[in-house]
Amino acid sequence: MNEQQKDPRIFLAAERTLLAWIRTGLAMMGFGFVVARFGLFLREVQAVQHATPAQSPRLSLWFGTALVVMGVIVNVVAAMNHRHMVRKLREGSWNIDQPSRSGVAVALSLACGGLVVAVYLLAFQ
Repeated sequence: MNEQQKDPRIFLAAERTLLAWIRTGLAMMGFGFVVARFGLFLREVQAVQHATPAQSPRLSLWFGTALVVMGVIVNVVAAMNHRHMVRKLREGSWNIDQPSRSGVAVALSLACGGLVVAVYLLAFQ
């Protein structure tokens, strides 16, 4: 075992990365809950104003649920990646040139979700 493998800062950095991914997953789940309940809030506001509902809040429910599920997936994948990373660090086989596929996947899926929401907001002003 070389000196770098014994350095606790390496393992603590991996731990901080795991915690950052957990925060990301929790934020996605919390935001998904808010989005899912926003349609219900709009329906209540329309009921108080005695207005006819413009449309069903189903899209916000589905989109919010999708965000919650994505948050769960992010946390599960983060835990699996952390175990894999710690094992590679202990073995000394970690490669610095390997990109983070999890980060890229989350970023792209959130970008796609943002585009869907933007199109929805523009289409139903």
